[in-house]
Amino acid sequence: MARPAAPGTPVAGWKVHIVRQLRQRDRTQKALFLDLVPAYNHLLEKAELLDKFSEKLQLEPNDVTPTTHQGPWEEESVPDLDQVPALATLRVKWQEKEEGLRLVCGEMAYQVVEKSAALGTLELQLQERQNRLAALEARVAQLREERVLQAQQVEEQQARNAVQRAAYEELRALAGLREAALRQLQEEARDLLERLLQRKARAAAERNLCNERRERAKQAQVSQELKKAAKRTVSISERPNTPGGGIREEAVAVAAEPEPLDSEACEKWKRPFRSASATSLTLSHCVDVVKGLLDFKKRRGHSIGGAPEHRYQSIPVCVAARLPTRAQDVLDAHLSEVNAVCFGPSGSLLATGGADCLIHLWNVVGGRLKANQTLEGAGGSITSVDFDPSGSQVLAATYNRAAHLWKVGEIQSKETLSGHKDKVTAAKFKLTRHHAVTGSRDRTVKEWDLGRAYCSRTINVLSYCNDVVCGDHIIISGHNDQKIRFWDSRGPHCIQVIPVQGRVTSLSLSHDQLHLLSCSRDDTLKVIDLRVSNIRQVFRADGFRCGSDWTKAVFSPDRSYALAGSWDGALYIWDVDTGKLESSLWGPHCAAINAVAWCCSGSCVVSVDQGRKVVLWH
Repeated sequence: MARPAAPGTPVAGWKVHIVRQLRQRDRTQKALFLDLVPAYNHLLEKAELLDKFSEKLQLEPNDVTPTTHQGPWEEESVPDLDQVPALATLRVKWQEKEEGLRLVCGEMAYQVVEKSAALGTLELQLQERQNRLAALEARVAQLREERVLQAQQVEEQQARNAVQRAAYEELRALAGLREAALRQLQEEARDLLERLLQRKARAAAERNLCNERRERAKQAQVSQELKKAAKRTVSISERPNTPGGGIREEAVAVAAEPEPLDSEACEKWKRPFRSASATSLTLSHCVDVVKGLLDFKKRRGHSIGGAPEHRYQSIPVCVAARLPTRAQDVLDAHLSEVNAVCFGPSGSLLATGGADCLIHLWNVVGGRLKANQTLEGAGGSITSVDFDPSGSQVLAATYNRAAHLWKVGEIQSKETLSGHKDKVTAAKFKLTRHHAVTGSRDRTVKEWDLGRAYCSRTINVLSYCNDVVCGDHIIISGHNDQKIRFWDSRGPHCIQVIPVQGRVTSLSLSHDQLHLLSCSRDDTLKVIDLRVSNIRQVFRADGFRCGSDWTKAVFSPDRSYALAGSWDGALYIWDVDTGKLESSLWGPHCAAINAVAWCCSGSCVVSVDQGRKVVLWH
């Protein structure tokens, strides 16, 4: 028998139930079997009795004789003869009953055999279940042991967790103290920086004031010296061998040198040499005055005879931008969608960047785009391209968490500006070619010193940055949290926030840096007047929708128009002054337009789309 499970264990209930059911079944089958055996024995006894009675009936007809009996039996002899047929009939009936009883006994015997076989099967099943029950009990015992081990491990882990929790609380308290100390140090550093900036500003103001006073004093002194020199006269001999001739040659040689001098002043001290009359002028004093003027000019930044300074090439000036009317040239420029486009300062060089990690440079010649060069080494999808003010360098933002710098004419990247922790969405040059700004989805904007290729400043901008633009001393960033933030490039703080309706996809700064154009996912363009920090115009149009989170919109070079591309491949142009839709152009674009660019001369427009096309409009 299976030993009962201890009460309170998880398996005690079903084990007791199985044992109870098996016992109930055994009792029921045993009762049936015990009822069947006496019935079977009773039938066997009846069968034996019927056999004996039938044998007796078979012998009785043979014993019947015609003899007479004496005494009282004589009277009954006649009736016995009359009952012979009845006995035969009775014998037949008993034989039939015997046959029926035999059939019943056979059936009963067959049933007994079947019941015995079923009982044996049930006993085998009971044995199997008892074996399974024993195995399950063994498994339960094993699981109990494992449970005990697991409980011990849980207790040990809880103890370790308690120790670690205590250590964590200590570290948290220490971190709180450190954070408080860090905030205090940051505040002190901020105060020190502000005081340093104030002192530098005061020192610069004092130095400028001193320099201005010194220059004014020097100018007054030079003016007085020139006036004195103009009033004095000397007698000069006309003989070539006299010492005066040599002196005159020296004076003339010196006087011929300073071309930038004021012509009126030169005439004042040159006038006495035109007459051969007796004049009294000390030539050495004149030479000293001229040398002083030359030194003064050099100190003011006018170098004499020095190497010529490097100057940028001339940039076309846009007097009035012309509205594009038709598509002049269409190219499948990239292997996949094109995300960025930018004109160079001269207007004759164009850069496009796409998701194929390549930047193509194009020459704009005769209303056509001719391939110039392909820049490689980006390592990720291009999201933004920009030329430096000289047009000799190209800066691109990529999805491989870095910005890359190329020199026009070189295929491979010159510098890699790495440091962001997520995709870089914007990269722009500042007003000089040696500094740049990048924005990223890691919620930071970084300033870079390109001369030394290192990050000079990191600004936490609180939200995904989709685009940046740079002014004289300001950085403007557009974000996913529907805000435009203004940062002073000389300080660490955000100086202004302008909320807009919708995620900002692009920013464009006018050439006079007085107006800002923003494009956002609420399918509107907004013109912000930076002089009053207020939204001046909001542009909408039926059918215009931004096709992506990086859809770019731009001002025309003269700030008369605002240009943007829509999700259906159309260009929309608004008049900035009136706020009305000036024109909408439908052309070869079959996919959403990602970016547009307006030539700095105002004569042409380029648009790029998600279907690999670059279109030049005139």
